[in-house]
Amino acid sequence: MDYEDYDAIIVGGRCAGAATAMLLARGGMRVLVVEATRPGTDTLSTHALMRGGVLQLHRWGLLDAVVAAGTPAILSTEFEYGDEIEKVDIRSSGSISALRAPRRTVLDPLLLGAAHDAGAEIRMQARVVGVVREGDRVCGVEGVDRGAGTRFRAIAPLVIGADGRNSTIARAVDAPYRRRGSASGAIVYGYFAELPDDRYHWAYRPGVTAGVVPTSDGLACVRAGTASDRFAQQRSAGLDATFRSLLAEATPQVARSIGAAPPVGTLRAYPGQPGWIRAAAGPGWALVGDAAYFKDPITAHGITDALRDADLLARAVLEAPRSWGSQLDAITDYEHTRDRLSEPLFDITERIASYRWDLAELRAHLRDLSQAMRPEVDALLELDQEPAA
Repeated sequence: MDYEDYDAIIVGGRCAGAATAMLLARGGMRVLVVEATRPGTDTLSTHALMRGGVLQLHRWGLLDAVVAAGTPAILSTEFEYGDEIEKVDIRSSGSISALRAPRRTVLDPLLLGAAHDAGAEIRMQARVVGVVREGDRVCGVEGVDRGAGTRFRAIAPLVIGADGRNSTIARAVDAPYRRRGSASGAIVYGYFAELPDDRYHWAYRPGVTAGVVPTSDGLACVRAGTASDRFAQQRSAGLDATFRSLLAEATPQVARSIGAAPPVGTLRAYPGQPGWIRAAAGPGWALVGDAAYFKDPITAHGITDALRDADLLARAVLEAPRSWGSQLDAITDYEHTRDRLSEPLFDITERIASYRWDLAELRAHLRDLSQAMRPEVDALLELDQEPAA
């Protein structure tokens, strides 16, 4: 089988993989992205970007395109604790005056297009089936182009797994777990029109949560959640009935706002899965996004994590000498920074996703969450003091 030669191969072309590819290609590397889906397909997502995620899009010159796609400005966040509602305005800081929550049908193609524009080769509808090794070191991938029905082999000094929770690369390299969570929450969500588009709304009552996230196309993503074991029992009533029952329990006012209106499109369910932090790199390989670090979506921080870590990984790779030993040392530094920023968020998410809290405890967890996000923004702002790729 003939093979093609690159500086880096990225398996997975959604937000983590596409952002990493864009940055490596902007830095002059020959990059191949292998993505299993068709262009523009949707995926499970909470959509909400926190300040760090919006900052990344601004730094990369992509935020204007998100706005142009009809993604509204989020100017405040409402927290509904039982019968009490607290409103927090989004503080304007530097270049960021609002949050955004683009649909993944907007964000992922935008990042992938930016990677292509920077010179990355994008191979859609192609599935990696295994890694190529040279001794103990990964040096490429083998895959199937499902569109053409042909097999391919690609070689590179670095293979990056950005292929999500069920990562082929993480399994192929037997990436060790640094941390494993135990909490697991389920969510059901759908898209609804004619809801306020200038605020996030998060609702909490014992045993249930809900959220309203204004996103693209004049729609809001409305979600309801509970512990995975309860969801498994309740789901037998049907997804629509389960969604509306959980939503009414968590936030009667939002349930009244949507009434009996059907969602735009179908409801989607995520049954829950405990989180993890994996080793970020080994001989010839690295991981980024959910493949490397995944936590329950209840804190709506996954996309922000992915955009942050794509930048940290890309910079580590670009700043390292091209010898593999030096590159591995640099990526190990990326792992240390990732863990420093991620572990507090992981621990707090575990507490919230357990659903073993009363409202006073939940408020304390959310205060801790807000504090834990600040070092992340500071770390990203410090990147601007260095030459950007």
